[in-house]
Amino acid sequence: MTELGRRIDARIRNIPDFPKPGILFKDITPILQDGSLFHDVIAALYEPLKNEALNYVAGIESRGFIFASALASKLGAGIILLRKPGKLPWRTVRATYQLEYGTDAIEMHEDAVKPGDRVAVVDDLLATGGTATAACCLLRDCGAEVRHVLFMIELGFLSGREKLRSAGFSQIHSLLCY
Repeated sequence: MTELGRRIDARIRNIPDFPKPGILFKDITPILQDGSLFHDVIAALYEPLKNEALNYVAGIESRGFIFASALASKLGAGIILLRKPGKLPWRTVRATYQLEYGTDAIEMHEDAVKPGDRVAVVDDLLATGGTATAACCLLRDCGAEVRHVLFMIELGFLSGREKLRSAGFSQIHSLLCY
């Protein structure tokens, strides 16, 4: 574990049985409240992107928006909001994905990208990879080139990285893996 990974781990608040029994929720709000640590997290997420000519940073609802905003500002790029269905005010395109018991979907505005746009996708946590893979596929299906997929935390035992790789996304970065 890196020094930054140790610092992130030390500030995560583990909430048992949230949002349902058997889940250990990784609450990142203490990291966001620590200005120095948040700065270092953004700097580390920025590192693989710094030499990319990105058009957009796409944030996955909702905590991904926080990281996408900071990274886009640092890169001089725009932001794309990837949201759950029904949350965006204009015409949308959608990708549906499988959950353990059913399906879910992610949407973005239909004009969010155009063919050839270069995008990084970011979220706070990679678990099973369903949402992240659907988000990346949606962007790719709309003509964007997904250059990097970034997470502060990865739950490696849930194999989300493998799901992203099997969908053709290989530039996957996480700062802390459990």
